[in-house]
Amino acid sequence: QTRSFCYIDDQVKGQILAMEKGEPGEVFNIGNDDEHSILEFAQQIKKLAQSKSKIIFSEELPEDDPRKRRPDITKAKRILGWKPQVSLKEGLLKTIEYFRKVL
Repeated sequence: QTRSFCYIDDQVKGQILAMEKGEPGEVFNIGNDDEHSILEFAQQIKKLAQSKSKIIFSEELPEDDPRKRRPDITKAKRILGWKPQVSLKEGLLKTIEYFRKVL
């Protein structure tokens, strides 16, 4: 399975631009088109968090769970001049830091 993760700061900036520059009712994909496997995502979290957690594999997937998830953000780039700025690694580091402070 693959997923594309968009850091919240990028998501909010994209949505604000869509409200400001888009036409009423116009739809934009606001996300990150940088696609990673779930395994790669889990391995990166373990490394960055210096975790000794085990990655557990399961053959069972939730019903209707897509194998791939990657938005086409071409329209947002073209019309809004928007694209995500925060890399997966940078977003994970910020998220790990946040949870270490609040937990």
